[in-house]
Amino acid sequence: MNPHSTPENEGAASSEPQPGQDLWARGVSGAQTHAKPAAPAWERDVLERLVFATVSEQRSARRWRIFWRFLWVILVVGGIWWMGRDSAATSMSGPHTAVVDIKGAIASDANASADFVIAAMRSALEDPGSRALVLLINSPGGSPVQAGMINDEIVRLKAMHNKPIYAVVEETCASAAYYIAAAADEIFVDKASIVGSIGVLMDGFGFTDAMHKLGVERRLLTAGANKGMLDPFSPLSEAQREHAQTMLNQIHAQFIEVVRAGRGDRLKENEDTFSGLFWTGQQAVELGLADQFGTLDSVARDIVKAEEVIDYTRSENIAERFAKRFGAAVGSGAVDALHGMLPAIR
Repeated sequence: MNPHSTPENEGAASSEPQPGQDLWARGVSGAQTHAKPAAPAWERDVLERLVFATVSEQRSARRWRIFWRFLWVILVVGGIWWMGRDSAATSMSGPHTAVVDIKGAIASDANASADFVIAAMRSALEDPGSRALVLLINSPGGSPVQAGMINDEIVRLKAMHNKPIYAVVEETCASAAYYIAAAADEIFVDKASIVGSIGVLMDGFGFTDAMHKLGVERRLLTAGANKGMLDPFSPLSEAQREHAQTMLNQIHAQFIEVVRAGRGDRLKENEDTFSGLFWTGQQAVELGLADQFGTLDSVARDIVKAEEVIDYTRSENIAERFAKRFGAAVGSGAVDALHGMLPAIR
């Protein structure tokens, strides 16, 4: 040690580069000497792991969302395809009996609408394997317009395809349902089936007296003297009553004409035949409103001679139901208001 050296001189001497020393390494070492202490390594490691775990979880969640959405699209498309298939597409190449169901209310927005029933009948009779068509009926009636359209098409299809069309009644074949059945070549019933009700009605309620007693005033504005006809809160004039009765009589006459044309000499008319009464299946056979007892299986086996039964019935598929519900949701208020103003004719 130099006796003349001081601590300051030693520091200055140490800062001077020594022979063979790496100047870059020396600079880095000096910078670290004067820098603040670095954060502990474990904190940085934890933060990195937390960030990577969060990103990985988000990516995984996004992949699963995409997967489930794709799966739902496949299921919806598959369901629409499955429900929209025509049952006739699987018809046999050999002889069979075709059947079309007419169940529930006969109306334009029901499964027993003219559109669905006519489309199904056409598919059934156009199939070369079908030997006959059976209309399997269980309906209390409905729209005379829809029933008239189906009746007319039955007459046309019988002449076009030269195949018999039979009506088989389960529990009920009344009113508009019998309007349809009358066009069939033969009508088969059960002994306890309900058949008939050849009549027309227009129903509603009147509250004018109750409103008068309660002191309620009806404020109905119309353009046209009879625009508010059949409004339940307004009086019904005699002229309006006669007009409505004329309409009913005309539709009833059309109904009677169809029954007479379809049943012909088999019909044993009496004063009650077209009065709106209904009968059991046994009475219907006696009155000529039906031909004999039978079921779908017995008709296919004993009458058609083709025991295999293929169902051609059409119904709403998923897409049609969705479209109808969407339309109802968009305009439900206006539609409900309009429906409330229309009389029901059955």
